[in-house]
Amino acid sequence: MTAVASTKGTADRVQRLLGVAGLRAVAGLRAAAGLRAVAGLRAVAGLRAVAGLRAAAGLRAAAVLALIAIPGAATAQATLPALAIKSAADGVQTYSLTFQVLILMTVLTLLPAILLAMTAFTRIIIVLSLLRQALGMATTPSNQILLGLALFLTFFVMSSTIDQAYAGGIKPYLDGQMAGETAIDRTLQPLKKFMLAQTRENDLQLFTKLSGRTQFTSPDEVPLSVVVPTFLTSELKTAFQIGFMVFIPFLVIDLVVASVLMSMGMMMLSPTLVSLPFKIMLFVVVDGWTLLIGTLAGSFHR
Repeated sequence: MTAVASTKGTADRVQRLLGVAGLRAVAGLRAAAGLRAVAGLRAVAGLRAVAGLRAAAGLRAAAVLALIAIPGAATAQATLPALAIKSAADGVQTYSLTFQVLILMTVLTLLPAILLAMTAFTRIIIVLSLLRQALGMATTPSNQILLGLALFLTFFVMSSTIDQAYAGGIKPYLDGQMAGETAIDRTLQPLKKFMLAQTRENDLQLFTKLSGRTQFTSPDEVPLSVVVPTFLTSELKTAFQIGFMVFIPFLVIDLVVASVLMSMGMMMLSPTLVSLPFKIMLFVVVDGWTLLIGTLAGSFHR
């Protein structure tokens, strides 16, 4: 009995020791977790403080740069006016550099419209497009090739007119020998002369009547608002006339090929596919490109 009692006492002591050790371990874990939480909060607070300091430093630097830039901007505004037109004693007006750049950008924006409405480009590109349709080839030559050919052929046809416009108006203005309004008038005079040389009398009378004006006594009195639509209408008519003459030989080949195929009973075979080699061969044999470009270049009155 004594041995059993001592054994039970030893077991109770062991359980008590284990319970105390468990409590101490739990307390240690809680203490460690608390220390970690405190350390995390301190780290977050430190990061926020560093970010706030950096933001404040950035704002201070921006304020300093703004204070430095304000006098420079004021000086630039005082020395470089945005738009300025000065009139001399003799009536000649001079434009500031900024105003000249603005005029140049406006002219570059309107350059495609000027190219289409006031040069030989319209007639040339229409005739080349009709030639491609007459040959029966939808994409050969490509649009880029046709545009390039029409553009350089336009420069060739308009070379004398461009030289006169440059020598009469642009060069004296760049040399400071002519006012801006006079330079514009001198530059437009060769272009107006070229356009009036291509227009038809009935087209000019039509647009003169539509504008509500009386008959003009000289070509110099015709304004551009009448010259440009008259020139475009005449160019379209001339281009379609040349295109009709280009279409005739290829149309004859299509008719002959279609008749032969019908007589042979080949109704399912496309006449366009069969006639295409014959049309290309005819165009190459007669040196069609030389004839067409020579006809186009010679059709303009100068």
